[in-house]
Amino acid sequence: MRLPSAAALLGCLAALLAAGAGSPVAAEDKDTTPPGVTALPPGTGATPTKAPARIQLDAGTTAPATPSPQDAAYGAYQRGQFKTALGLAVERARTQDDPIAMVLAGELLSQGYGVRQDSTAAREWFEAAAAKGSADALFTLGSMKLISGEGAERTEAIDLLRQAGEKGNVAAAYNLGLVYLQGQLAPREPAIAADWFRRAADKDQPDAIYALATLYRDGNGVPKDPREAARLLMRADQLGNVVATTELAIMVFNGDGVPKDEARAAELFHKAALAGNPIAQNRYARILSAGRGVPVDKVSAAAWHLAAKAQKLDDLMLAQMVNELTPEERASLETRIKTWTVPETQPQAP
Repeated sequence: MRLPSAAALLGCLAALLAAGAGSPVAAEDKDTTPPGVTALPPGTGATPTKAPARIQLDAGTTAPATPSPQDAAYGAYQRGQFKTALGLAVERARTQDDPIAMVLAGELLSQGYGVRQDSTAAREWFEAAAAKGSADALFTLGSMKLISGEGAERTEAIDLLRQAGEKGNVAAAYNLGLVYLQGQLAPREPAIAADWFRRAADKDQPDAIYALATLYRDGNGVPKDPREAARLLMRADQLGNVVATTELAIMVFNGDGVPKDEARAAELFHKAALAGNPIAQNRYARILSAGRGVPVDKVSAAAWHLAAKAQKLDDLMLAQMVNELTPEERASLETRIKTWTVPETQPQAP
């Protein structure tokens, strides 16, 4: 059996938690009226599942970009010299009893990077590192048990994640937030979920920041606080969370927790739309069609509507607008579609 990498486990766990239930931070998307007639509802309802780009070392750090002589094993790992990295990691683990080297050996063996894949040996290295208190090993083992186990093993898995989170593992803290928010693998405790999200958010984990923001927005496990929700969404937006960018745009458009600013909202919708978020594409199409924060541009609105529709987000109001385009507007739209992946229209103040 091939073990999932420490990075892949985060995405697998979030997907497991989302299976068979709505998003823990979702808000229903029932808006069918043009912007400017009513306020925009929270729109994305997406559970972040982004995994770390690389394996994590102890205490939530990442492998150094320029390895020092003391990090020869990780230097070889980063250069893709996996067989050398494994040899150095195993030697260091055996001679120095180093849990960080044990985690690296486990990762390389579990994935078969440069060597024969060996799930049994990999798990033994993770267990050895966990016994020495390695946060990353605790997280990896906890995630494995949570995904594959049942009953008492899942209880043990959550305890392992808790140990990892208390030692500073950001992925463990974020996943514990999901566990206690969903209530499928442990009793639903939004206040506990908020605490774990906050621990990860304090280390700039963008998905945790977004999740915590939705709790403050909805008053779920924490006091309802639109200002704090907006502040957190701004930070998540800065860190590249497109879902947060879309939610922030909605709050700015409505003046919820922040001063109302339709031009700024348009900029945010445009940013998220360019990144491929279908809700942002839909909302940006609506404000272009209504001229809210941007000049009216029905051709661009139609193009964005079609972009969102391609991602299975339809909108009867915008579909009707497309049907009512003049022959000249329709010709312009067809020309754009032939050569266009995203509209070039930039948000401008009226």
